[in-house]
This record gives sequence, C-alpha cells and structure tokens, in this order.
Amino acid sequence: MAELVYFSGTMDSGKSTLALQTHHNHSSAGRRGLVFTRNDRAGKARISSRLGLETVAIEADDILDFYTFVEKEIAAGNKLDYLICDEVQFYQPIQIEQLAALVDDFEMDIFTFGITADFRTALFPGSKRLYELADRVNVLQVEALCWCGKRATHNARLINGQMVTEGEQVVVGDTSPQAPFTVTYEVLCRKHHMKKMPSSFATKS
Repeated sequence: MAELVYFSGTMDSGKSTLALQTHHNHSSAGRRGLVFTRNDRAGKARISSRLGLETVAIEADDILDFYTFVEKEIAAGNKLDYLICDEVQFYQPIQIEQLAALVDDFEMDIFTFGITADFRTALFPGSKRLYELADRVNVLQVEALCWCGKRATHNARLINGQMVTEGEQVVVGDTSPQAPFTVTYEVLCRKHHMKKMPSSFATKS
C-alpha cells in the first residue's frame, strides 16, 4: 500500500541524509522517483546534507502544483513510483494536500522530510498539515544535542550571535560559524531555548 510518510526532526538530526539515502535505495531497486526540495542551504534546486552529500532536485516553490506536475509526467509516459520531498516545513498546506492526493489516486509513495517547529516553537504550516494527513509520522532517531549535552528538541535563531524569538518564520541561514551570514541557527534543549541560552553561554561560564 502506498503511503504518505513524514520523517520529522530538528536540525542536525540527519533529515536530508536520510532523504538522499531513501532515494538511493529505491532507485537502486529499479523504482523511478523524483526529488524535490525548498530553500536548501546549497542553493536553489539542490538537496544537500551536512555530511557532504548533495544532488540535483526540483525546487518546490509556492506555485508548484505537485498533482499537475505528476499528471504531466505520467501523461508523457514517465513512470513514477515515489517522490522524495525535503524541507517540507517550507511547503504550502495546499501542496501537502496535493501530495496526499497523489498517494490516494496514483498509489505512489511519498517520503517527506522536515522540521516540525520554527525558532519560536510554533508549527510550520507545511509540517502541521503533514501531521494531520500523513499515514505515518517517524521522529528521526539520530538525536541532535544541545551544547549542554542533553537531547536537542528546539531550533534557535541567532542574529549576530544573539538568540531571538520574534521575526519572520522563514529566514534562510547557515549553521557554519565560518559562513558570512548574520543569521545562524543552532539546536537547544527545551530548558536553554526557554531561557534563551545558546552555546555562547557555555564559553562564558
């Protein structure tokens, strides 16, 4: 039976790595699929892992209609068995509904990967809709760690090194301290997120 599956986790939990591995496993078994992403750190139409893995993908911008896209592919004689959809927290709720319809109407497996909550601890709209519609939700077992050593459960946004809890929901940054970004992200346990204590506090203590 085809399924809409959501693999959820914080940053650094291996979501994109698993997306790439899932695509490799299914394509190696002779199945044909397409890879989609949105706002990847490597740039437009790329899916990348912090481990260094990377591949070309289709950018899922706001105007992409998944159902129409797949219908056209099939009408053109291109068989599709599955879709890999990374960074689904940035997808529109209607796009999640389109993915669910593809599973139901075309018996196509849809594997989605994303972050559940933003830097304010609020659900991303795409992730919320997946929790409502997915056949199965899997929380990734590779645990990201807070600077204190506890399991990291929350994503924090830092602007010029200072943690913030207000602002636009989507601002693309990078976690590399060498990157020339004023906006960076790190993962924290609930305690240190609630207390607004990012890793810089560890060096002060």
